[in-house]
Amino acid sequence: MAAVSLILGGARSGKSRYAEKLATDSHKEVIYVATATAFDEEMQARITHHRQQRNPEWFSVEEPLHLPEIIHEYASASRCLLVDCLTLWMNNILFMTPDMSPSHYVDRLVQTCRTTPGELIFVANEVGLGVIPMGKISRQFVDESGRLNQRMAEIADHVTFIAAGLPMTLKSK
Repeated sequence: MAAVSLILGGARSGKSRYAEKLATDSHKEVIYVATATAFDEEMQARITHHRQQRNPEWFSVEEPLHLPEIIHEYASASRCLLVDCLTLWMNNILFMTPDMSPSHYVDRLVQTCRTTPGELIFVANEVGLGVIPMGKISRQFVDESGRLNQRMAEIADHVTFIAAGLPMTLKSK
């Protein structure tokens, strides 16, 4: 099984920066897996900004939906895969495959992590700390994201929560 780290935090908490430092500190070849999709101009600007901020030495893969397949394809003992982020991946699942159960995708991801070599770092938003959303799809998104984070935390060797750029260790094996 890969060494799995889960980095959680709110928007602009510093979670991506922390995950990128972990990837750099691994001293392995880093594969950056981005899950964002540009549904509008504002999101396109965010994606462009993220691309410009990435280490130019890292190989990047942009995959909004087929995360287990990408991990299987690129993972090796000599690599560190940084996935940013699981929350956007869940958003893509809900909107791109509305007839599929999100748990199907999550089960495949967990199984892939259990059978993959190397180091895996996942970034995810902690979306359950705010108010309960009013709309059905928004509540489903919060519920499914929370379930995903719990499943990943269960198999992770390390879970870190970031607030105001400061890491708090939640789990360390």
